Amino acid sequence: MPWIDQPIYYLDFEGSQASGILEYGVVTLRGGDILAARTRPCRATGPVRPEDVAVHGLGVDALAGCAPLADDWQFFAGLRETGPLAAHFAGVENALLKSVWPYPRESPDFARPGGRMADWGPWIDTGRLYPQLYAGLPSAKLEDLVAAFGLQTSLEASAARHCPPDRRHYHAALFDALAGALLLARLAAEPEVAARSLGWLLTQSTLDPAKRAALNQGELF
Repeated sequence: MPWIDQPIYYLDFEGSQASGILEYGVVTLRGGDILAARTRPCRATGPVRPEDVAVHGLGVDALAGCAPLADDWQFFAGLRETGPLAAHFAGVENALLKSVWPYPRESPDFARPGGRMADWGPWIDTGRLYPQLYAGLPSAKLEDLVAAFGLQTSLEASAARHCPPDRRHYHAALFDALAGALLLARLAAEPEVAARSLGWLLTQSTLDPAKRAALNQGELF
């Protein structure tokens, strides 16, 4: 099916392997439309460095009364059962998610229709897609792409609808997830990209030759 017909869940996490996930943002996207958004802070599971707090603004004391991410297993496993996950340079989100739950429940393999697998990926990755689709971009950083493609006003409007008032900035999980989701939604307005299959989008989201070959093989069938 064309990828624009499939619900996609765009994720962003704040935190690190040392501290654990301190905040998540999830945006549900279909085609060019944001259907839902969800975020919450999470209790640290390890030390939080002061230099990291200076970036994301999430201190240990403020998070002490929050539930850990592990309490949201049903939510995240349910996402993976109904659509592929997406992120900007998705290796970070994949590693953080696996640090909490190494595997989801057995779920559809969206790169190979009819297949099943127990993995959080393959991911849709806007950090890999944009440099391939638009040659010569000076930067693939999230905020740079939002500015380059004229999405800042839309991002601020979406953040006003969905983000807590004090988390409407970069390095806040839902704000970053909305930024990435808008980049992905923008591709739905490109006729040649919008007509592509979900398998094609997943294949273009990896630069690893072996993984790309395996995903291409799935596209043949």
